[in-house]
Amino acid sequence: MKLKELAPLLRGEILGDPEIEITGVSGIHEAKDGDITFVSAKKYIKDISKCKASCVIVKDPVSGTAITQLKVSNPYFAFAKLLEHFHVKPGKPAGISKDAIISDKAEVGKNVSIFPFAYISDGASIGNGATVYPYVFIGENTVIGEDCILHPHVTVRENVKIGKRVIIHAGTVIGSDGFGYVIEEGKHYKIPQVGGVIIEDDVEIGSNVSIDRATTGNTVIGKGTKIDNLVQIAHNVTIGRNSILAGQVGIAGSTEIGDYVVLAGQVGVADHTKIESGTIIGAQSGIRGNVPTGAYSGSPAIPHKEWLKALAIFTKLPELNKRLRELEDKMKEIEGRNPA
Repeated sequence: MKLKELAPLLRGEILGDPEIEITGVSGIHEAKDGDITFVSAKKYIKDISKCKASCVIVKDPVSGTAITQLKVSNPYFAFAKLLEHFHVKPGKPAGISKDAIISDKAEVGKNVSIFPFAYISDGASIGNGATVYPYVFIGENTVIGEDCILHPHVTVRENVKIGKRVIIHAGTVIGSDGFGYVIEEGKHYKIPQVGGVIIEDDVEIGSNVSIDRATTGNTVIGKGTKIDNLVQIAHNVTIGRNSILAGQVGIAGSTEIGDYVVLAGQVGVADHTKIESGTIIGAQSGIRGNVPTGAYSGSPAIPHKEWLKALAIFTKLPELNKRLRELEDKMKEIEGRNPA
């Protein structure tokens, strides 16, 4: 495909030869002749000199290189669109396998793909264009929206509502019981978890994620939010729109998280915490209480700039401790020469 044919797809301006034939998409270090690649930040511009790609996508023109450039407003987004164009083929409905187990009380939409050994319970609803891979379990009265994709071994328990275009990766469990017990006569008595889960449109959930049902009411994941692998979301948690949860995040019960919040890897959030919209929490931080909009790091977390200052001191503690001991020894020596 010629570059001049690709440029309109990316709303790009060609700086160089528009007749170049583009045969593939690759990262800047792996690119070869015929590939198109991208530079997303200024620090990577130096890599262009060693690049073998036929074209590089840039935000601003780069001088001193003979490689043809395609100028766009967001190179990373353009790269994503190219990967989609070259590698993601439109799916064709596979129909309903004779080996799938589907209740006659379930509703199944048009143009669906339901693979062998999927199990769909009484009262469940599968939207138009949905794909349900092998060994998926869908519980009673659960709703799966249009164009959803449920990968193998996903479990969606009863009374869960999933919106449109939701992607759930292998091994994830939606609607498992919340972790709730009360002590009576020295024993842990289970509190019934009778609520549900609501997953709004355009959410993507990684593999081996657990999202617990609410004790009463609903656990809610807002529209456009993306959840990485191995995340735990407890009962009655509410997460806003377009938030990002990286791997191994753990969120305790009844927490409220706003829109466009970023929780980096292994962040732990205590129960009944409230995190305002637009907040960024650094990796391995511990969060509790009411968290105003800002950037935070550490455990317990403090404002990120203060944490950086504290970290700089922390790394110097062995040296400071050594100097303190030397001062103490000198003080003892001075006191020994001047007895009271």
